[in-house]
Amino acid sequence: MQQDTNKKQPLYVILLLILAAEAVFILPFVLQRIFRTTFLESFSINDTQIGSCFAAYGTVALVSYLFGGPLADRFKPNVLISVALILTALGGFYLSTYPTLVNLHILYGFWGFTTIFLFWAAMIKATRIWGGSNKQGIAFGFLDGGRGLVAALFGSAGVVIFSLFITKDIELTSIEERRVAFKEVIRYTSIAVMLIGFIVFFLLRFNEEEDIKLEPNAKLLTMENFKIVMKYRAVWLLMIIILCAYYGYKMTDLFSKYAEQVMNYNKIEAAKVGTSLLYMRPVIGVVIGLLADRTRASLWIIIGFLLMTITSLIFYLGIIDDSTTLLFVLSIGTMAIGVYSARVLYFATLEEAKIPLAVTGTAVGFISVVGYTPDIFAGLLMGFFLDANPGAVGLQHAFGIMGIFTLVGLLASYLFYWHSKKVL
Repeated sequence: MQQDTNKKQPLYVILLLILAAEAVFILPFVLQRIFRTTFLESFSINDTQIGSCFAAYGTVALVSYLFGGPLADRFKPNVLISVALILTALGGFYLSTYPTLVNLHILYGFWGFTTIFLFWAAMIKATRIWGGSNKQGIAFGFLDGGRGLVAALFGSAGVVIFSLFITKDIELTSIEERRVAFKEVIRYTSIAVMLIGFIVFFLLRFNEEEDIKLEPNAKLLTMENFKIVMKYRAVWLLMIIILCAYYGYKMTDLFSKYAEQVMNYNKIEAAKVGTSLLYMRPVIGVVIGLLADRTRASLWIIIGFLLMTITSLIFYLGIIDDSTTLLFVLSIGTMAIGVYSARVLYFATLEEAKIPLAVTGTAVGFISVVGYTPDIFAGLLMGFFLDANPGAVGLQHAFGIMGIFTLVGLLASYLFYWHSKKVL
């Protein structure tokens, strides 16, 4: 039976969830997205090696999704989320010591545990509770859009801190000088993430918390809940949708690299490209969320995949270079709209598919086991093409692979749309 989730929740709850939901991923993902080449230089690694670190993260995450989902059905969100943030921040302090490649793999595996086992399903369930039965689109729109703003602010602060510790023209600095500056970026970021963890622990509270069903004495994994979840066809389609959409999102890691290697931007200008895209997420998130609540979330996921497929084809054809700056700006902007539209809404469809709130954690964990496997292979796949064909050619091949994924996602989202229409 579907639990009534229409009780109005305080605005500050979603604001805390937004802050926490992006802060936990700043250290593992956002810093290297914004400072891609600086990150690689500082750790003396290449694209394939950072891809293998993400594979370590994704391997731990794969198991964590399965067990972390039911965990979210047993414990209150503020406890799980705050502990995840604090542990992730401790990993950040270790990152600032510039560990060896082997230890970097171990660190990313540790982050796979903190950000997924403890955090992910708890955050999704808390957002679904906040949105109630009729505002899932805006709840997840606020969440992902707000996450974009938080990431952009972290990114902008990182660029400022990096610039403050660079005492001369960036092109004249040595790798060692950039390592020192980037170390400060990591340290200040870690401090901020830890502070957010403490804030969440003390302030994240829902109205009518007694209605949040918890089973503290239940087994971590129950076949009964998994049987309930697996009978929904929508769950299987969502696995494919999220896998393809998340692969597209992982490709945004390459925008700053494209700006530097193909458009001939310097390192700070390239970092600003990655940061500026993050500022699009809040606008896209809120607008798409509002539209989804007035129509259907699955419709806008279809549109998102269509935009991703078209723009990945443009990048693959290699018609964007330093002589087509306007086309570059328009293309990454359009791709961002497609990526963020799909990303905003894929868990908002849980309500559309009529999946019971009581098994939300289990459903999220089960779907995510397959849906987020790009954490394992996307970095390795991109790294293979980028290292085998340095520069524009490798980037073209990487975007071509993205086009295949987004085309499959387009088909899966279309099938989900018609299936959920029958359910409604």
